[in-house]
Amino acid sequence: MKHFKASIFITLFGLSAAFLWGGIHALILTLILSVLEISLSFDNAVLNSSVLQKMDTLWRHRFLTWGILIAVFVVRFLLPIIIVGFVTHLSLSDVFFLAIQKPSEYAKLLEATKTTISSFGGIFLLLVFLSFLFDQKRDIHWLGRLEKKLNAIGKIKALHIILALVVLIGIQASLPEQKKLGAIIAGSFGIILFVILNSLTTLLNRSVTKVKHSGLIQFLYLEVLDTSFSLDGVIGAFAITKDIVIILIGLTIGAIFVRSLTLFLVYKGTLSKYRFLEHGAHYAIGALAIIMLISTKTHVSEIITGLIGVSFIGLSLLSSIRHNRQRGET
Repeated sequence: MKHFKASIFITLFGLSAAFLWGGIHALILTLILSVLEISLSFDNAVLNSSVLQKMDTLWRHRFLTWGILIAVFVVRFLLPIIIVGFVTHLSLSDVFFLAIQKPSEYAKLLEATKTTISSFGGIFLLLVFLSFLFDQKRDIHWLGRLEKKLNAIGKIKALHIILALVVLIGIQASLPEQKKLGAIIAGSFGIILFVILNSLTTLLNRSVTKVKHSGLIQFLYLEVLDTSFSLDGVIGAFAITKDIVIILIGLTIGAIFVRSLTLFLVYKGTLSKYRFLEHGAHYAIGALAIIMLISTKTHVSEIITGLIGVSFIGLSLLSSIRHNRQRGET
């Protein structure tokens, strides 16, 4: 329970604040948003824990302090305002006051940026999935021969980048003319950011500065990953309520619980004990990437997205338990 003490305290504080803000109705909406955020980000927690295992104690602490501030106030509140301002050419102050005073209008403007957000997030997450699928150093295969064959294809250099570019070109070609440019720019930025972070990681692994700076690169990678996961959820939150205060409280509670869950998985050695759990998380991310790219044209319910992610995690956990029993492990 020690990993969840802060989350429980913030949850109680947040629910109390929501009740004082809007009564029992606001309290229920906050609970719904919190549960939705956790279900959509459960696979993110598993993937985060795989990265945090390689971090030293200092950067883990920074992930919990600086990282949560970035996740809540930058990613879930400030960044959507910046995106809306950039797309609509409004000043940040105008968009900010619009979000506070006229949340319905802000929600419409944010919804109008969905293609751009989904293109960036979908392509970045697709690259995360493909890089895992084609990783030549990986010797554990959840799906047996099928996964081994897919992994073997990954011997083709930069295949994941090529596939991401093909998908991006295909997606933007199917969009209305007014959305094509935004989609191609956002998707290209997702590819560039992924390549930069991966290249820096590779460079540091070969450098004497590895110990000093690798934590920073891993921290940045986790924050970009969280951004890719979260922006689409922010838009979805407006389908539940237009109250920006309730949205911020609900998503904050969910984000902090995901952070606590991440640390719990790290310190309990869950990924080592359940060998296919990381696979399930990556396949869930692959599914989310496809859903986000599809959502550039057609709305996909957040409930469906959450259920798919949880299903992959659940199946990989069951496979891991069965594998452990076959080997006589508990």
